[in-house]
Amino acid sequence: MGIIDLFQQLANGLSLGSLYALVAIGYTMVYGIIRLINFAHGDIMMIGCYLAYFGVLMFHLPWQISWILAVSLTSLLGVSIYLGAYKPLRRAPRISALITAIGVSFLLESLGLVIFGGRPRAFPRPAILDIGINVGGVYMISFTLLIPLMTGLLLLGLIYLVYRTKIGMAMRAVATDIETTSLMGVDVDKVISFTFAVGSALAAAGGIMWAIKFPQINPYMGIMPGLKAFIAAVFGGIGNIFGAMLGGFLLGMIEILIVAFMPSIAGYRDAIAFSILVAVLLFKPTGLLGETLREKV
Repeated sequence: MGIIDLFQQLANGLSLGSLYALVAIGYTMVYGIIRLINFAHGDIMMIGCYLAYFGVLMFHLPWQISWILAVSLTSLLGVSIYLGAYKPLRRAPRISALITAIGVSFLLESLGLVIFGGRPRAFPRPAILDIGINVGGVYMISFTLLIPLMTGLLLLGLIYLVYRTKIGMAMRAVATDIETTSLMGVDVDKVISFTFAVGSALAAAGGIMWAIKFPQINPYMGIMPGLKAFIAAVFGGIGNIFGAMLGGFLLGMIEILIVAFMPSIAGYRDAIAFSILVAVLLFKPTGLLGETLREKV
């Protein structure tokens, strides 16, 4: 493999890793706040894709407006799921919340199958994102550049939100000690709802970009990206935003480079990703950047 091919694969890995990072952050934000693995996160991403799809093809909205509306509505969906399914179980054993998350996931998939149909649909890719670009011999489609760029902007916005705003301070306080934070007059439910809104919005944004890269959507499209993003979150250190970013980028790079350097085992790409999850849980359960969590009492 020449240097041009290597840069080509690195560009592809960066693009895929950006998508994993965006979705993984939703996992890690929810886990960091209420210690819940929201297995419905990938399906929330799927709903965001369908909303964007129908906005363009059914309501004939400009794709930019359609995407913004899809992200906003998906954000509201995330809040609704928290209020309807997870909030009543906040003081229940974690296994109850985990089972509920799996149930919500199946519910969204089943609703998607009934409402949208099982036939895969071609996601409309805007012409501006479908331009071939040659950079020093490295050929790529314009969306390959846009995805990391958009991911970077969204992550910078998220970091500003979490570390430079009042609501971000409240989110960090709730993540540290939810009971003490509530005693200090913070509306914990509002903070958690906001966290779900942000996480779901990022999932929708990630899903739309996923659909641009792999332009076909179906009600089960969120399963594998959701699981991969979960692996990325655990790999980087679940509960840690920077860890989720790092885990996403590394997982994307690893997958692409395995396919590039060892095409004979490319079929094991998913198996290798899950092997990483097992290895992390066995040898470094806190992930690359995670810290040992103390039990909240």
